[in-house]
Amino acid sequence: MRVLKFGGTSVGSVEAIKQTGEIIRSTANEDQIVVVVSAVGGVTNQLIALADQAARRDRAYEESLTKLKVLHAEIYAELTGTEDEGFIDKLFTQLAEMCKGIFLLKELTARTSDYIQSCGERLSSHIIFHYLKGQGVEIQLYDSRDYLITDKNFGHANLLWPVSRERLTTIKKTMSKVSLFPGFVASTEDRETSTLGRGGSDFTASLLANMLGADGLEIWTDVNGLMTADPRLVKQAHLLEHVSYEEALELSHFGAKVLYPPSIQPALDSGIPIWVKNTFDPHGPSTKVTKEWDQEKHLIRGISSIKEIALLTLSGNGMVGIPSFSFRLFKALSESRVNVILITQASSEHSICVGIASADAGMAAEAVSREFETELELRKLDPVAVENDLCILALVGSNMRDQVGVSGRMFNTLGTNGISVKAIAQGSSERNISAVIHQSDLKKALNTLHESFFLSDVKKINLFVVGVGNVGRAFLSQVQKQQRMLIKEFSLDIQVVGIANSRKAHFDEQGMDLNHWQDSLANGQDGNIEGFVDQMKSMNLRNSVFIDITAAKSISEVYQQLLESSISVITPNKIAATREMSKYLALKWATRKYGSQFLFETNVAAGLPVISTLNDLFKSGDKVHAIEAVLSGTLNYLFNNYDGKKPFSTIVKDAKTLGLTEPDPRLDLSGEDVMRKLLILIRESGRKFEMEQIKLIPFLPEACEQADDLEEFYNLLDEHEGHFKGIYEDARAEGAQLRVVASFKNGEAKVGLQKVQKSHPFYYLEGKDNIVLFHTDRYSEQPLVVKGAGAGAEVTASGIFADVLRLVNR
Repeated sequence: MRVLKFGGTSVGSVEAIKQTGEIIRSTANEDQIVVVVSAVGGVTNQLIALADQAARRDRAYEESLTKLKVLHAEIYAELTGTEDEGFIDKLFTQLAEMCKGIFLLKELTARTSDYIQSCGERLSSHIIFHYLKGQGVEIQLYDSRDYLITDKNFGHANLLWPVSRERLTTIKKTMSKVSLFPGFVASTEDRETSTLGRGGSDFTASLLANMLGADGLEIWTDVNGLMTADPRLVKQAHLLEHVSYEEALELSHFGAKVLYPPSIQPALDSGIPIWVKNTFDPHGPSTKVTKEWDQEKHLIRGISSIKEIALLTLSGNGMVGIPSFSFRLFKALSESRVNVILITQASSEHSICVGIASADAGMAAEAVSREFETELELRKLDPVAVENDLCILALVGSNMRDQVGVSGRMFNTLGTNGISVKAIAQGSSERNISAVIHQSDLKKALNTLHESFFLSDVKKINLFVVGVGNVGRAFLSQVQKQQRMLIKEFSLDIQVVGIANSRKAHFDEQGMDLNHWQDSLANGQDGNIEGFVDQMKSMNLRNSVFIDITAAKSISEVYQQLLESSISVITPNKIAATREMSKYLALKWATRKYGSQFLFETNVAAGLPVISTLNDLFKSGDKVHAIEAVLSGTLNYLFNNYDGKKPFSTIVKDAKTLGLTEPDPRLDLSGEDVMRKLLILIRESGRKFEMEQIKLIPFLPEACEQADDLEEFYNLLDEHEGHFKGIYEDARAEGAQLRVVASFKNGEAKVGLQKVQKSHPFYYLEGKDNIVLFHTDRYSEQPLVVKGAGAGAEVTASGIFADVLRLVNR
């Protein structure tokens, strides 16, 4: 014998009932079955609502009754091809009379409410019985009220097991091929209609399976079974084919609505296996629930959650060592019918915290304040604190027991994504680790943990890119070309989910097609950096990275709030790292506190590993005494290509066309860009230093430095062509090369144009190359040298890409 239970969606329409009938017929060909049905989808809620309308003397209940009557009559007629012979009319006449009495008395008792709610299952079972009988199915309809007997706790009646078992035993041997029972419905020994409370239809099915000795219980619903997480929030969630009873209970308690924990207890007691199946995909995969489970399966079986949670905290020095406080707290909550979902207490006994439904928070706070009124007046206790807008997140798995590191992995994963944990609880069974977090972080937390525990082989990185000039375009092209390879070879899924220029922005949470990003951006929304940041924060995606590929000060000013939101920042923009020392340190502090990262390798020498090398020296205990460097690929290109034959201004324009200069070349030629780079190296070597401490020896004529715009600047360069030719001729006469050198030694820093002789490593720099010499304790005789191309869109983009990969591996 098998027991099949069909939920509201499985009997929610004519087509759904026909599909349910097919399942019943095919199963009955193989085995004797007991069928339990819920009310037509949504009907129970409508019955509750119309009863409430009547109690409020709202005549709208009459229209609601009429609509429900028409609904059931139409379903009956369409399924059977005939009109009902009177059962539906009779039941709705009784309902109308009962609602009229409620209307007149303005009172709705729990007993009356039970009767009204029971009508949903009584109607659906009547309709399905006549439909299947008309289809030639050998079927018998039983009234659950004759067999499931309860006490008089209306609203959530308690089953009287001995008498119920005795009554069911009397019909077991005479049951037909298909026995149909309405779910949720029961009665008292006085024949007063009662209900089994939330999950009552599942409970009915589980009870019948237990008392009739069924071989299996099948819960038919609109999903294929229990999932590793809520698929509405976690796109990568997948079906759990087999779980233990204990795991199913934990998952069901923490938000998996497929099963209701008390409902499967009778089946658990008898060791009856349970299958969760999809009515609309009857041959598809399903979840099997048994007492045993495969110890070799995943450590974590599922990640579940409960929304709309509040934390109520009772604290104060007067609690320490007093055993009655916990008793009185829970007594007060119990008397107010407040359900406690989670409990945590500090070992100092200074505070105790409980998680409750947000809807109960006000009532709970009042009840606890009344109970401890004296202690609160004497200030032995702090005022009762309530925090709302929270949710509970739970890791579930029987194999967590005695497994070291699960909780550490969980909280490290949450922490690195900036998810603050408000409270923690774990039972001694070690099947569940629960954490209370802000509800706004739920989606990010679920996806982060699901990735960590179920998809640990693939890590997703969500990039938000601002700036699509030469470097930005090169970076997006490099990402596009490497995406498939990174997933296949390194299990790294890098997606660009946000992109912006100075006018438009486009977002795609699943990741945009980088073959067509220009079209997406062109059709994007108007916006500014503030709006872009707000959207990025509201998306609240795991492993979010902000990439600033601009030279804009306004954009660098948002780094602090991003880092404090646990969004990492990668940028070639030098402004943030060269502002006042206090602001630079604030950025560094934010990364430590909020688990974010601030990476700016491309601030110095484009894609060369200069800063990372310096960081390695510093962290490993080496001390930098002096730095010598040629840090501008632009200036190096200019002086390598200027020979007096072409005007200096032409060489500058050529460099700009090649993408070797800043958008405004004056920044390069002024020496300010080199100063910023030197300042970054000094700071990254562990020293506090400001821009004003660097001495600049300019090589531009003063008139050129005063130019109002770029066109005037070029004109002034032409006017002072003799100045540049003279510098070049002087160096040539000495057999030297011109280099803009940045140096730091003995606490002094300077930047200026120098004549470099053949004996110096800087002499042979070609094209746009950069070179950095680090003189340290370990490299005292010969400096550590980093040399290579230090300018250009492709190499800068590759440096940004390298920072993304570096961030992933940290």
